[in-house]
Parts: sequence; structure tokens; C-alpha cells
Amino acid sequence: MRKAKAKKRLILPDPKFSDSLVSKFVNNMMYDGKKSTALEVFYGAMDIVGKKTETDGLETFKKALDNVTPNVEVKSRRVGGATFQIPTPVRDSRKASLAMKWLIGYSRKRNEKSMAEKLAGEILAASKEEGAAFKKKEDVHRMAEANKAFSHFRF
Repeated sequence: MRKAKAKKRLILPDPKFSDSLVSKFVNNMMYDGKKSTALEVFYGAMDIVGKKTETDGLETFKKALDNVTPNVEVKSRRVGGATFQIPTPVRDSRKASLAMKWLIGYSRKRNEKSMAEKLAGEILAASKEEGAAFKKKEDVHRMAEANKAFSHFRF
């Protein structure tokens, strides 16, 4: 166990949109400390989303992130030699990070040419409540619903 709670680090907002949520997303997307490359990819994706939807790309991004955010998840718990999947509510900070990880992960698996196009495609799909990241959220919720009987084992 830790002696003290880990301090939350302050994340500076990104230069273009002045939004710390965008900074967190870019930090999650970044490889090998190449933040400028990750920012280019994100801004490129926002331009593509803006052109395709005729609206603000950032609003579509936030809507997509909101659609992918899970409310409950299942955690394994061993009780009397058997392992149960126990539905537990998700903390706010974990909700956001899970949604970002899913959006980025499923964007990378898409078949478009550039990462900006892949990310834009996944954001557009998630904002319309479709796509792989949204399906992942639905699967997690379905698992929690199916295992609701074990919720009395919650820790």
C-alpha cells in the first residue's frame, strides 16, 4: 500500500484549442515522446472531421468521447475458489482514460491511409454511436448487465 495518495499532475491545455482534454488525448496517442507529431495527427483529424460534418471538429470529438465513455465495468474477484466477474462503477478519471484508449486503439486498427484519417473515421463513427470503440463500450455494459447477480460480492 502507498503511504500517501499520488498527486494529480496538472496537464497544460493544448495550443490550438486551449483544452486540457485534447492534451490528455494527444498524450495518450503519442509514441516515443513525439508530441508534435501526435498534435499534427490530432489537428489533421479535427480538420477532416470538420470538413465531413460541416460543424466544429472539437464538438464532434467531445460528443464521440462522451458516447464511448463507460459507466460500469467488470472486475475479476476470486471468492471461494471460483472467479466471478463483478460489475463496478467506473471512477470519473478512469472513464475518460478508458474512452481515450479505446478511441485511439481502434483508430490504429482501421484501414485508412494516414493516422489522421483513421482517427477522424473512428471519431465520426463514435459520434454517430457506431464503430469499434462504441461497440467496445456496449460489450462492457452488456458484460456488467449479464453479471449483475454477482454485484453483492463488490469490494
